[in-house]
Amino acid sequence: MAHKFEIWKDKAGEFRVRFKYNNEVIFSTEGYTSRASARSAISSILEYGPDAEIEDNS
Repeated sequence: MAHKFEIWKDKAGEFRVRFKYNNEVIFSTEGYTSRASARSAISSILEYGPDAEIEDNS
């Protein structure tokens, strides 16, 4: 699969989500105290991401 979400635990013990495409990290989230919260972040990205506005500040 060329793209995927990963949940991982950082050095501070927080759960984070990163999105990878062709093994390159495209973005990662803030830290969450629980795995369930990290999974909720993924659900939110999938639900609201496709309709997100693009803001070009160049």
